[in-house]
Amino acid sequence: MGIGLKEIILVKNGELVLKGLNRSNFEDVLIKNMRRHLADLGSFTFTKSQSTIMVEPNDENTDLDDAADALKKVFGIAALSRAAVCEKDMNQIIKTAKNYLEEQLLPVKTFKVEAKRSDKKFPLNSPQICRELGGELLKTFHHLKVDVHNPDITVTVEIRDKFAFVRGGNIKGAGGMPTGTSGRAAVLISGGIDSPVAAYMMAKRGIELVAVHFASPPYTSELALIKVEDLLRKVAAYSGTITTYIVPFTEIQEAIRDYCPEDYSTLVMRRIMMKISEIIAKNQNCLALITGESVGQVASQTIYALGCTDSATDMPVFRPCIGMDKDEIIAVSRKIDTFETSVQPYEDCCTVFTPKHPKTRPKPQEVIDAESKIPNLDEMISKAVQSSKREFIR
Repeated sequence: MGIGLKEIILVKNGELVLKGLNRSNFEDVLIKNMRRHLADLGSFTFTKSQSTIMVEPNDENTDLDDAADALKKVFGIAALSRAAVCEKDMNQIIKTAKNYLEEQLLPVKTFKVEAKRSDKKFPLNSPQICRELGGELLKTFHHLKVDVHNPDITVTVEIRDKFAFVRGGNIKGAGGMPTGTSGRAAVLISGGIDSPVAAYMMAKRGIELVAVHFASPPYTSELALIKVEDLLRKVAAYSGTITTYIVPFTEIQEAIRDYCPEDYSTLVMRRIMMKISEIIAKNQNCLALITGESVGQVASQTIYALGCTDSATDMPVFRPCIGMDKDEIIAVSRKIDTFETSVQPYEDCCTVFTPKHPKTRPKPQEVIDAESKIPNLDEMISKAVQSSKREFIR
């Protein structure tokens, strides 16, 4: 950026523009979330203007590279761009564009200019602004050519009420809805690939996350728990703080092993996990459960098995990965940087006492009958909930 130029970040709302009379409430939540993501980087002023939110650093020494990186992970933002602020004067706009965009224009070959004139009193209309600025840029950067269809860079001028903004290319945002605008849900989080992806995908739809993890020491190690916490931190980089419950599950898993027919053990385990998660979810004012299951991926995820699992709870169960194959899920996990952590070889309780021949077409009553063989199950469930450790992952 040229010396003396004032720089801000322009945030483009995504789906919020469709919210009608409620739009202002959604924007307020988005600004709150942006403020939280930027808290460690300094003080900022946020100004709503049409479908854009202007983010202005209150300290000229603020690192806008870091600020832009932080805002890229805020759900509800379709795109953002860094922009230089100048007076609403064509000569100033041209001077600012040449100075501010020089580093972006030098390495490219083609460009086009777009103008957005919300101040209709400005003496030039949008096509005239484009022609005048485009001509001046061609005179200064002789290597450039105009390509209105597929340019390497689009130079945009926005004429607003008080100032003009000059910017280059957009940075893609996280999209979705601002976290916290769609209620709360509890995600059953393991150390695998799927559940962190499911958590991310539901947070992207505006859901505030509560996480429930089941630990079975000594069958699961402290390293497995650290792995889950690391996964949640990567999701929390998008969603914000995740209230997390670590549920002691050893006693219940051993009881399943000792009293249930082996081929039903995984399904019984999943049902008990749902029951415990439901209790925690309701205590946390959650309205649904979230899991990372995908139809047919493993024996406990056939359509028959999922029906048996769902019958253990009265809450809606969201499964955002349900129709995805493993490659699609892995692609998302790589995008949010959870894949390498997920594949670390620390087993979670889902892999403890795995049956050799699990039922793939179970009948609900058969699973319920197998579950009923466990003595004092309700007491063990209550004990597990009460003994759960709560922490806050950021």
